[in-house]
Amino acid sequence: MAGSNEKNLLNHMAKLFLGLDSSTQSLSAVVIDLDTRKVVYEKSLNFDQALPQHKTQNGVLPNRDPLVKHSSPLLWAAALDLLFAQMKKDGVALGNILAVSGSGQQHGSVYFNEKAADVLLNLNPKNSLVENLDGIFARKTSPIWMDASTAKECAEIRKKLGGVKYTASRTGSDTFERFTGPQIRKFYQTEPKAYDKTASIALVSSFLASLLAGKIAPIDFGDGAGMNLMDIRRKNWNHDAMKATAPSLAKKLPLLAASGQVIGPVSSYFVTKFGLNPEALATVWTGDNPASVIGLGLIKPGQMAISLGTSDTFFGTMEKCSTDESGEGHVFGSPAGGYLTLICFKNGSLAREKVRALYKIPDWKKFGELVSQTRPGNDGGIMLPWFEAEIVPRTSKPGIYRFDLDEKNVAANCRAIFEAQMLAMRLHSQWMQVAPEKIFVTGGASSNPQLLQILADVMNCRVLRIEVSKSAALGAALSAAHGWLVAANKNPKWEKLVAGFTAPVPGSEIRPDAKAARIYDKLVEKYAACESDVLDSI
Repeated sequence: MAGSNEKNLLNHMAKLFLGLDSSTQSLSAVVIDLDTRKVVYEKSLNFDQALPQHKTQNGVLPNRDPLVKHSSPLLWAAALDLLFAQMKKDGVALGNILAVSGSGQQHGSVYFNEKAADVLLNLNPKNSLVENLDGIFARKTSPIWMDASTAKECAEIRKKLGGVKYTASRTGSDTFERFTGPQIRKFYQTEPKAYDKTASIALVSSFLASLLAGKIAPIDFGDGAGMNLMDIRRKNWNHDAMKATAPSLAKKLPLLAASGQVIGPVSSYFVTKFGLNPEALATVWTGDNPASVIGLGLIKPGQMAISLGTSDTFFGTMEKCSTDESGEGHVFGSPAGGYLTLICFKNGSLAREKVRALYKIPDWKKFGELVSQTRPGNDGGIMLPWFEAEIVPRTSKPGIYRFDLDEKNVAANCRAIFEAQMLAMRLHSQWMQVAPEKIFVTGGASSNPQLLQILADVMNCRVLRIEVSKSAALGAALSAAHGWLVAANKNPKWEKLVAGFTAPVPGSEIRPDAKAARIYDKLVEKYAACESDVLDSI
């Protein structure tokens, strides 16, 4: 994009904001011009390709234990150097950047020793970040969200906190293997000397924010909620959760703060080395999911989005906090205020592809035609398409279960997979106590009109497609703009701020059919009963 937007990039009167996103496999940058309401630059660096010396595979360090998934904080630091160098080379007007914010893959943790604060304050621009950061870590590698090695620690913390319901009601989620609290507990139990040398614990997001700010950065309410350590309603560290996790933890956790809040001016390292505006503000980063919610424009209660990908992810926004007593859903703080919810269904496109392959259907157009040959409600036919162990509802035993559904009826089975997935979303999002006004959809399967019509009918609300490139980095850039405006006493409104950046695809709106909606009101009850019967039997 750099070439096509050269005038925008070099316009020294532009009001530019930089958003960064450190995902599992890459570091991305998005620069927005707030006056023209356009993305004027975007770039991504793949870790494996750009930094092969760090020896990651898909952003993850190889390990003999398949449950252990770590990466290196020095990899993320090296990528930050490289991306800034690329932006400078591409002619981005870094001297016009007014504020920087970012997002990181949620749950991953970084462990600083007592040297870190002084080193961050005195980063030497004559050396690389990797060289600067040598010797400041109490732990060389960082467990990331893919790590599933802490089942024992999850059970221990959950038990100390009084069970699933209590844990979720206080921290926003049940304990999960990837969450930071269980990861910290494992570190304390397996490497007690290294844990003792840990002076400060950061998340991926706050680690990178610390580099930009030149000081230990706060953890925001969105990413902090992905730790099983933050009181989801009071938005402070929960004493009982910290005590259940590891000793002296209160001394090792940084402050909590709102996403986009100003930490201070950017480190002189980036000013001297890359020409970043010395008056640019470094702001508090958040997790990739909270940032994506902003990048998708979900800033009002009742707005929801569904990402139809390998897994299907259901995002929602709430003004008041409501938690899932069953422990399947997650609640995080939203950068726009209030709360965001996240529910992940593992059998998304994975299951849809399996059904297509099972019946040898050549393409999705033909698949949609078969769905159109059947009636809403599928004459009562129900499928539970758990081709893989499912997260929501929790089941470790894969299987395909059919009720009043002939396995040989190809068209009926095509409809059944679509209906099952949408009914599951409706059923398992009821704890949110929010009736959606409209749902934005993104991801590969969002181009399937039959699937979107079923979604509209099941949820009985409008469905609109949205295509946003790098939604987390865009959300971070918008958060940077919001933080700068707040610091300037401009009283920014989120709805006005995101306008123009997050508009749905023109002509994509699908409205529910009233008759079909009534059918699904009854069918969801049958679906729930079928699901309950199967879960009780396995």
